[in-house]
Amino acid sequence: MKVSKESRKGARALYTASLTNGRLDEAKIRNVLAQVIERHPIGYGQILHEYHRLIRMEVERRTAVVESAAPLCVTEEKKIAAAVKTQLGDDVRAEFIFDTDLIGGLRVRIGSQVYECTVRERLTRLRWELAH
Repeated sequence: MKVSKESRKGARALYTASLTNGRLDEAKIRNVLAQVIERHPIGYGQILHEYHRLIRMEVERRTAVVESAAPLCVTEEKKIAAAVKTQLGDDVRAEFIFDTDLIGGLRVRIGSQVYECTVRERLTRLRWELAH
């Protein structure tokens, strides 16, 4: 969906209105959505689409998805979660996923950033280096 400049501006203003001390505030988000739906401004579909994208991106930036090849014990999960919070702040939460395709190691995704140290990634890199 192509979003107009005016809709992007409106969505950005709504996003800014949804923050408290630089962090998303669920109550404000609900209030903003209720007012947009009630008023039906011109292009409100595009505004809501862009607003949703901005909110989703912020939530992804505050969530670390940790993928491992084998299930992690509670102690390991706590250590990794503490390391993530130390690096990125106390409001970042960690989700843990089990993925056997990784073969071994960990992959951590925070927003659009990926930190990968897996056997699968190393084999892929080795295969590429041997081919070139």
